Amino acid sequence: MSLYAIGDLHLHFQSPLKAKRQIKEKIWKNHEEVFRKNCAALLTPEDTLVLVGDHSWGRNLEECAEDLAYIAALPGRKILLRGNHDMFWDANKTEQLNARFAGRLLFLQNNYFPYGDYALVGSKGHCFEGPFWLDRRGRVVDWDEEAEQRSKKLTERELQRLRLSFEAARADGYRWFIVFLHYPPTSILEEESGFTAMAEEYGAEQLIYAHCHGESRFHDSIEGEKNGVRYSLVSGDYRRWMPLKILD
Repeated sequence: MSLYAIGDLHLHFQSPLKAKRQIKEKIWKNHEEVFRKNCAALLTPEDTLVLVGDHSWGRNLEECAEDLAYIAALPGRKILLRGNHDMFWDANKTEQLNARFAGRLLFLQNNYFPYGDYALVGSKGHCFEGPFWLDRRGRVVDWDEEAEQRSKKLTERELQRLRLSFEAARADGYRWFIVFLHYPPTSILEEESGFTAMAEEYGAEQLIYAHCHGESRFHDSIEGEKNGVRYSLVSGDYRRWMPLKILD
């Protein structure tokens, strides 16, 4: 039994593909089949795969039906986290999704799922992504402060959701945690954030995130160990469609 994670599949079996990166970049060519084969070779029915957001370009459950069926057919237990492009997932209807897909898919938000002695907790997360203004050397010299204030409100909401996830697990007696976010835990302006502070507060061993696409974005946030927490990026194109093993 092992725990794996990956994010940003951006499936589009029933929806038009408009993302320029997916259309143009070689790493995205036939990525659905590459990922399926990797999972078939790597995962067993006893394993757990956490998919860290941005599952589908579909705008509703009807447009995502084939995308979610593709995920459900992968080996093992599948846990899904909400990403910023997952329009099919109403933030207030996670319980309904868990009921509708019972036995096939699990949806992580305001709740947790056990993995051995660990609780898997998470939320979509959020971080400020600009607009930024750069100097000739590519260094950030200014940014849109109004956009930053709007971003702070979204961040606070997601921190509340993450705390609900932690507290639900703690109430059931869990003391070991793995955190999953879709967004990176820090923006390019930060070395720490509310998400890193919460991971440290609850003694989480790892924090796994996605959302960062393309080589220029792969190192926008924390990687490796910091203050006792190990941070890992699992965006699909960064991982070349190979899930990362988180725990045995």
